[in-house]
Amino acid sequence: MDQIPRLYETESIPMNDKVIHMHFFLGSADWFVAEYDGWDIFFGYANWGNPDFAEWGYMSFGELKELRTPEGFEVDRDLDWVPKKVNEIPEIKGREG
Repeated sequence: MDQIPRLYETESIPMNDKVIHMHFFLGSADWFVAEYDGWDIFFGYANWGNPDFAEWGYMSFGELKELRTPEGFEVDRDLDWVPKKVNEIPEIKGREG
């Protein structure tokens, strides 16, 4: 996670030009990470399964690791994820918050 910019480092970059460095998912929920404080807090885009209620904001890495479905499934990190700009990701392109 050392390659992820620290919180507020990309503040001057337009939202669609920010790079998403990590992607987590659980069922239809997705979390896209653009910045990290180095300990626990990410800044990025969270979609809990309904794009109408998805938003940019802060999320806790610790809380993501604790999430479970009733069946016991956990949040997974997309190991095939390659960092890319927001405007290259259909799920979040144009959702500038």
